[in-house]
Amino acid sequence: MSFTSTSTRSLIEPFTSTSTRSLIERTFHYFSNYNKSKVSINDNISIRHFTDLIRIFHLQHPKERRPLRSGNQLLTHLPSTTQLLEAGVRFKVKTESDCLLNLTFSRGILRIPQLIVEDDTKILFHNMVALEQCHYPHESYITDYVDIMDFLINTKEDVDKLVQKKVLINCLEDVDSVANMFNGLCKDVTIIDRNCNYNQIFEKLNGFYGNRYNIWKATLRREYCKTPWKIAISVAGIILLFLAVVQTVCAVLEVTQQ
Repeated sequence: MSFTSTSTRSLIEPFTSTSTRSLIERTFHYFSNYNKSKVSINDNISIRHFTDLIRIFHLQHPKERRPLRSGNQLLTHLPSTTQLLEAGVRFKVKTESDCLLNLTFSRGILRIPQLIVEDDTKILFHNMVALEQCHYPHESYITDYVDIMDFLINTKEDVDKLVQKKVLINCLEDVDSVANMFNGLCKDVTIIDRNCNYNQIFEKLNGFYGNRYNIWKATLRREYCKTPWKIAISVAGIILLFLAVVQTVCAVLEVTQQ
């Protein structure tokens, strides 16, 4: 991770001032914009180096119960965002949690905390994934997140749809850069298993996508209920069809009575 002269000066300035803050306090302050889970210096956490601290900031709060590893067979397929949308899955930004990793899927809705993709996002996740490969192979929560996002994002169309849903905020110059970033982060990465929460999301999404009824319902909604005008035409068509059936039945009854 690179440091500008201004940012470096903000980190070392307390050494030359009258401040008595410790190095760890200065480090917490410097990387505070990553601390979405509100980790406190008093939470008694062990830190190897800066990347380790940033990883801790991205995990659930230390006082929360983090998901266990599933121990089940590793699922190696998940439909992309575009495919899931076509099958009727709805994507929404999850606002109830500050933790980036807290994805949930329930009642056809996949909720994903918002991610801002900036110039340093790629190197940030790359470093955290590499750290987990070396030191946290059985607690690879960041790798789990990058892995599931890699499945969801295959093309720039997937990125566009996640941006439309406000799941992603793209600050890069082009959409392809975002897709390429996620497609490359897990390259040559060994994934032993996933945490149980993500494993359940994989199972539920694959099950939802494989249900023909969901696909039929999504197609019906997309083709005939997309706009108020289409809804009105569809309702009118159903009414006319119903009246035609009633008229036919009445005609048949009249003939049989004669």
